[in-house]
Amino acid sequence: MRRPAPPRTLTAALALCLAAGALGAACDRDGTRPPHPPGGLTAQAGSATSVHVMWQSADPADGVTGYQVFQGGQLVRELPADKTMVDVTGLAPRTAYAFSVRARDAAGNRSALSSPARVTTPEAKPEDHQAPTAPPATTGRAEGPRSVRLEWAAATDDTGVTAYDVYQGGIGIHTTGSGERATTLTGLQPGTAYSFTVRARDGADNSSPDGPAVAVTTPPDPAQGPGTAPGAFTATASPRAVEITWTPPDTGRPTAEYQLYVNDRPVTVIRFGSGAIPSGRASYRLDTTEPAGTIWTLKLRARLPDGNWGAFGEERRITLAG
Repeated sequence: MRRPAPPRTLTAALALCLAAGALGAACDRDGTRPPHPPGGLTAQAGSATSVHVMWQSADPADGVTGYQVFQGGQLVRELPADKTMVDVTGLAPRTAYAFSVRARDAAGNRSALSSPARVTTPEAKPEDHQAPTAPPATTGRAEGPRSVRLEWAAATDDTGVTAYDVYQGGIGIHTTGSGERATTLTGLQPGTAYSFTVRARDGADNSSPDGPAVAVTTPPDPAQGPGTAPGAFTATASPRAVEITWTPPDTGRPTAEYQLYVNDRPVTVIRFGSGAIPSGRASYRLDTTEPAGTIWTLKLRARLPDGNWGAFGEERRITLAG
C-alpha cells in the first residue's frame, strides 16, 4: 500500500527547517517552533527626532534570519539577522515612545514581542548647526575574552549633548545617553585587537569629531571554539580568471562579507546577499587581465559579527593561466 504524501504545508515547513539547520538551527519535527523573543532591548534618544534601538543577538540554535522592530505596536523596520541595532528617525520632539522587537526564522515562524523599551525624545533646538566638541579623553580595558569597558570624558555643546556614539573601525556599534561616561561592550572576539573612538551628538543630530582612539586587545579564551579564519581555502587559475573556494568560519552567525588580498594588498570585498549567504562551501570568481605566468599569493578574511575583520586563512600561491 502506498503511503499518503504529507500535507504540502508540512512538507514546506520541513524543507525550510532543514535549510535553517544548515546554519546551525534547531528545528522541531514539524518546523513550527518559533524563536525566543530578543533580549536585552534598550532604546536611547540620539536627538530630538531619532532613537537608537539595540538588542542582544539570538541564540544560533534558534535559526533566526531577521528581526522586526515595532514602535507602539506598529512595524517600523525589518532587519537581517546580522543587525541588532537601528536608528529610528522621523520622530517627534518631547514625545514618549515604546519600542519592541521580535525575531523570525527561515520557516516564517515569529517570536513573541520582546519586553518594550521606553524613551522620551528631548526638546528640539531650532537652527542648530554647531557640532559638539570631541570627548577629550577615552580609556578602555578588556573585562574578559568577549567584553571591553570604555570610559570617556564629557564633551561640550552650545545646546547640550544628548548622546555618545561608540565606533569601532569606523563603524558605529553602540549609543549611550548624555549623562553616561562609560559602557561595557559585549559580543567581541577573544584574542582580538580593537580600536574604539567616541563621538558626541546633540539634539539636532550634529556629531562631533572622533575623540582619541583607544586600543584594547581581548585576551584569548581557553574554551574558544573554532577560529575566525576561513578554512580549507583553495585558489585555482583558469584563462583570465581565478576561482577561490573556502569554508566559512564558525562565528555564531552566517558570514556575508569577506576581504580578498592579492600579493599582500586588498583587491576586493566579497559580499553575499541575505538570501545567498553560504553555509557550506563558498566560492568566488575573480576576473583578471594580467598576463599568463604572473604569480599571485592570495589570502582571505571574514567580517565578524562585531564588525571587526577576522584572522586570515592559509595563504595560497598560484601562477595565472594563459
